[in-house]
Amino acid sequence: MISAPHWFKSTYSGDEGGACIEVAVTPHAIHIRDSKTAEGNDGPTFTTSPEAWSAFTAYAAH
Repeated sequence: MISAPHWFKSTYSGDEGGACIEVAVTPHAIHIRDSKTAEGNDGPTFTTSPEAWSAFTAYAAH
C-alpha cells in the first residue's frame, strides 16, 4: 500500500494563505503544488528529482 505524501509549506509562509507553495518529499521524487489550488488534494502538481530540486534550491539561495 502506498501512502499519500505529507505536504508542508515553507516556514516563510504566513497564516493568511495566498502565495504559498507546498512540497512533499518522497524517496525518489519531490512534489510541488500551489497551496491555492491544492484544496481537496485535486490540484496539479510538479514532480522533479531530488537532485534537480537540490540544484534549484542551491541556485535560489544565492
